[in-house]
Amino acid sequence: MDAIVKNFPNNSRDSNRPTQKEAEEAVRTLLRWAGDDPAREGLLDTPARVAKAYRELFAGYDMDAEDVLGRTFEEVAGYDDMVLVKDIPFFSHCEHHMVPIIGKAHVAYLPDGKVLGLSKIARTVEIFGRRLQTQETMTAQISKAIDETLRPRGVAVMIEAEHMCMAMRGVQKQGSTTLTTTFTGTFKSEPAEQARFMSMVRGR
Repeated sequence: MDAIVKNFPNNSRDSNRPTQKEAEEAVRTLLRWAGDDPAREGLLDTPARVAKAYRELFAGYDMDAEDVLGRTFEEVAGYDDMVLVKDIPFFSHCEHHMVPIIGKAHVAYLPDGKVLGLSKIARTVEIFGRRLQTQETMTAQISKAIDETLRPRGVAVMIEAEHMCMAMRGVQKQGSTTLTTTFTGTFKSEPAEQARFMSMVRGR
């Protein structure tokens, strides 16, 4: 069963977005709820710092993967084999508990006459990572963005990540890793290509 990928709107000019002041007041409320005093010296600047940090951590909502992936190169001298960028580090946040997801992504595609700048692939991972996520959705979003923009013969994405919602709370199982994959085109229809992708990813 294929994943359902939702496209989230760009909220940078959304009139419903709270102001900086409202965001800082929300942090003060959470500090009081946690049992601390936002008026004490060590916490006086914390609301502003948290709001600034959140703006950076969730900057992906203000970026569009299509803009990043828009420029391609057709002078490839007939190259049509796999292009793989592996071990792309990322930090995201679980949409259920808003705690970190720390991992790395491996992204490959089979060109069909044109290629992407390699940094564009890493940038795409960054865009979707800097949103509230589930790992399954993020895996599908990266694949969908590359597939729809580049129109290659196939896309393969693997994400390996540790979820702090499992490590810091709940079952508190540190060090456990979640692995997700998605394949399109030739990668999906030909098991040999999937196996080759996995072998290249694991070939440290």
